[in-house]
Amino acid sequence: MLRIQGFALDTVQSLAPAVKEITAQDPDLGRQLRRAASSIVLNIAEGSGHRNGNSRLRFRSAFGSTRETMAALELAVAWGYVERD
Repeated sequence: MLRIQGFALDTVQSLAPAVKEITAQDPDLGRQLRRAASSIVLNIAEGSGHRNGNSRLRFRSAFGSTRETMAALELAVAWGYVERD
């Protein structure tokens, strides 16, 4: 496992309480946030298993999912579902 995968997994675990709170107030945003955050870890894992150009594609997908996760968290703050921490 790449070290970044472990870091991403720890980050997802630390977001879990906020995701539950967001989901209680906005189920659609909570589901999308959960999918995006999970996609980060899954794409890193998939990319680490490839030896050709596909690994770069998976890592780029992980980066895109990271940006999506950050945007979802920013929206949750903007809507007042959670406070910025």
